Formats: sequence, C-alpha cells, structure tokens
Amino acid sequence: MAETGGSKAGVAPSDRCAIGISFGNSYSSIACTSEDSPVVIANEDGDRQIPTILSYVEGEEYTGNQAKALLVRNPNNTVVSFKDFLGQDFPSIDPTHCHAAAHPQDVNGTVSFTIQDKAEGDASTLSVSEISTRYLRRLVQSASDYLGKKVTSAVVTAPTNFTEKQRESLIKAANDADLEILQLINEPIASVLAYDARPEAKLEDKIVVVADLGGTRSDVAVVASRGGLYTILATAHDYEFSGVQLDKVLMDHFAKEFMKKNANVDPRENAKSLAKLKAESEAVKKALSLGANANFSVESLADGIDFQLTINRLRYETIGRKVFEGFNRLVEGVIKKAELDVLDIDEVILSGGTSHTPRIASNFRSIFPATTVIQAPSTSATAINPSELQARGAALQASLIQEYESEDIDQSTHPAVTTVKHITNAIGVISLSDDGEEVFTPIIAPETAAPARRTIHIAAPKDGGNVLVKVVEGGTHIKVTKPEPKAKENGTKEEGAEDEDDSDFDSDEEEEEHREKVWKIGTTLAEAGIKDVKKGGKIEVTINVAGDLAVTITTREVGGKGGVRGTLKAA
Repeated sequence: MAETGGSKAGVAPSDRCAIGISFGNSYSSIACTSEDSPVVIANEDGDRQIPTILSYVEGEEYTGNQAKALLVRNPNNTVVSFKDFLGQDFPSIDPTHCHAAAHPQDVNGTVSFTIQDKAEGDASTLSVSEISTRYLRRLVQSASDYLGKKVTSAVVTAPTNFTEKQRESLIKAANDADLEILQLINEPIASVLAYDARPEAKLEDKIVVVADLGGTRSDVAVVASRGGLYTILATAHDYEFSGVQLDKVLMDHFAKEFMKKNANVDPRENAKSLAKLKAESEAVKKALSLGANANFSVESLADGIDFQLTINRLRYETIGRKVFEGFNRLVEGVIKKAELDVLDIDEVILSGGTSHTPRIASNFRSIFPATTVIQAPSTSATAINPSELQARGAALQASLIQEYESEDIDQSTHPAVTTVKHITNAIGVISLSDDGEEVFTPIIAPETAAPARRTIHIAAPKDGGNVLVKVVEGGTHIKVTKPEPKAKENGTKEEGAEDEDDSDFDSDEEEEEHREKVWKIGTTLAEAGIKDVKKGGKIEVTINVAGDLAVTITTREVGGKGGVRGTLKAA
C-alpha cells in the first residue's frame, strides 16, 4: 500500500511527464514506463545504478561514478551518504559513513556541509536539503535527456522508518528542484509491485519478505499481499549488516596481506590509501558476485608500493561469514516480530545492491522451505535485477496515477484511507475428509484488508442430499514431528557411556525433525443447510467482509436456485 506523499502544485495532469525515483543512501536509480513496462534510465555516463554522491572541482559539479572517483583526491568537497540525514536534527545523526568525505556540521541544529562549490571565493555552507535538491536535479536532468522532454513529476521511494518530518524534508528538496512529488511509496512495496506487475505474474494472496540489503543499511519488511492490496506487518532496520561491512571484510583482508609483504605498512592509516583500498575492495566484491575469482590491483596503494592479489569466492565467503549470518538473523527476527514462522512465507524478494551476492540467497534458501520462492539472481532465472526493483516499482506507480489531479492523489493516499481495518484470522469452511476428519479450507486469508469478497466452490457428498456448511475462523500453527529414537542393538545403554553422548544424539534428532504448517479450527461463525443437492453437485460459498468488519455469508448450490444468506455484525 502506498504511503501518503505530497506535491508541488501547478502541474496540470495533461502536462505531466512522470518518472519513478529510487533515492538511496548509497545508490539511486531512475525509471520510466514504455508500453506499460518499466525501463531503468542510464545517466550521461551510462550508469543505471548511480552513486548518491555530489562532488565539486573548480566550480564544476559531478555526480554518480564521476563524483565517486573524486573521493580519492578531492574528499573534502565530495558529499556522500546524505539522504538519511534529511529531516534529522544534528545530534541524532550517525556520520560514520561520511568519514572519508565532507563531514556533516551542526548549523543551528541543521545537518550541513561546507564545500568549495565555486571556482573562486569562499566555500559555501549547504544544508542537507540543498545538497539533496542539487542531486535530484541532476537525476531529473538525466531522465529528461533520455526522454527528450522535461520531467515534471515523480513517485519517489522512501524507507519505512522515515518520520513525517523526514518525508516532508524529502518532498521540499524535490520541490526545490522543480519536481512535483506525486507520491512517496514505501521501498518494500515498490519492490513487490515491480514483481506483481509483470505480465506473467498471477494475482494471489501471499506473504512476502522483502530484504532490502543496501550499501549502508539493511531494511527487511514482511508484507501481506491480499487481493492486490499490500499491508506491512513488520519491519526491521539495521546498520551493522550491510554492503559496507562486506567491503570492510575485504579491506581488512587485503590490508593484512599487504602488511605481510611490506614491513607492516598499513594502508588503512593514510586517508588516500584508505580511499583506494575501499574503492578496489568494493569492485572486488561486485566481481565475486558474478565470478568465482577476482583480482585486487591498486597502483601505489601505500608508500608508493603497487599491490596485486587474487581472491576466490570461497575465501571471501569464509572471511565474511559473520556478516552473512547477520543477514539471516535479521530476516528471521522480522518474521518473528510479525508473529509468523518461516513456513508462513510464500516469497522472499531480495532488493538492493548487496543482494547480488550469491551466498546471501543460498543462505536464505536453507532457511525457508522448498515451497518458498526466493527471488534473487542466483536462485531464479526470472529474477529482476535487485538494484532496479524500487525504481521500476516507483515508475509503475507513477504511470498509474500521473493522470489524476493532485488533490485526488492526496485524498486517496491520506492515512484515513490507507490505514484500513484487517481481519486477524482466516475465514473458511469445514468439510469432512475421506477418513471422516474435519478439514479446514480457507476462503479469506488472515491480514486481509476490509472490505474484501471471496468465493469458493466445495464438492458436496457424492450421493448429494442435504448438506450442512460450517463457516469458521481458522489460524495456523506449526506441527513438529520428531523422528522415532533409534533403538540400541542390545536395547540398553552401553556401560561407561557418557550422558553427553545422549545429548548429542538428541541434537541430531532435532535437526531431522519435520515441521509443517497446519490449520487450527477456531470459532464457528455460522452454519447453513442446503437441501436436496444433486448427486455430484457443488456448493458455492461467498464471504463478504465489510469495511466495519461485519461478515455476510452466502451459500447456495452451484446452478441451483435460492440459497442461504446471513450477516454477522462486527465484534
């Protein structure tokens, strides 16, 4: 579900040219739609993933990879990782990721940067809002050049933990860049939308985990997709496990190898050497996502000494094991926070640049059951580029709403509209299996937003006759089946055997236990009797949940006349 945004008045729907923008802390992307399909736009340097960096040399402004290259020789006039500072007071920010670039400063409580952005004269002190405006202006210019007409409007992605003040600051920065914000859309929702909008996608109820693994932070969300509506059930945000931690693992590895060969000269102690080390380590990380080996090569890494070293993917995955395990714990933690189990998850979508790493996807594959779809380049041939997901989703949303008046968009995304009631438990019917046991068949899944309407056909008894339909609430629980203990050959414990041997045996059993998700039948909501059903006939059951959670149940024989209808008031 899209979040409320804001707009700059004055752009008529007929005059709009709208795009989608994924404005990240490390990288950004821009996209448009062509024949209802999203297309990620490259900037003038051919980059589709554009580093969120702004740099100035002798009055000339550089962005993207050109600005990133200037971190080595022009760090004081290069601003990095500034997006998350929007709308924040200076005492609350963490400037860690700016240490190798221009440092944030406190100017009357506002996060600002002092940079030499003119060829002559004094340096300028610019607020983070002004820096963001300049960067967004360059993104819009790249999109305008590609489209051949001026871009006026955009749907922009925002983290789920952005405060209202941060959202307002982002909208202001865009408006100052002469860009109308049609809507701010939550980043995980943009990722899900990019997948669900594909021509081959089927609209079905599902629970999705979106793991957005970026450069400086990781954001994980559990999303319930019900009838095309998205509801975020839980989120988690982490700065300890992200792409820069994997960079650091490689930096430390290469630095130690350099020190072994060069009399303990540490390239991490010199700012320029550190910048070279970091840039090449990130390049090696990206290369290892594609191939089994990568070459680290830096001219004059430290003290004028050139350095070259080859590393393979297995070695990389070994030295980065703690970071990879951190991603696992982050995902498992947010599922628990949503009061769900891994068996409840139907799909896992990997988003963000760090998601290209094959080890992360393979680790997730081992966490979830085989029925869970893992959408990542290394596990699915049809996976969308994780770096492009959010921009694609934002572009699709922009194409859907760009023809509406600003006031209509604001009203439709108002919290009173988007924060709707949901049913907690599933609603379904009970039928008898061949062995006489009651079986619960869900009609409306839990966490479905109201109003909602679903219909199901259930088989009547083979011989027909009178049929009683029981409509009940249902919940899920995890059934754990442990294997039978293996009997000793002599049937007794061997003399001298230690108790710890038994504990080891038990732990092996726990690893082999079988876990499955089963329905638990809850409160009976209604019973309806259908008379004289034909032999081999079917019963149609329709559940309609109103906006106030009142439930209307209609049952009838398929192809027959009449039926039974009743309404239950909301609790």
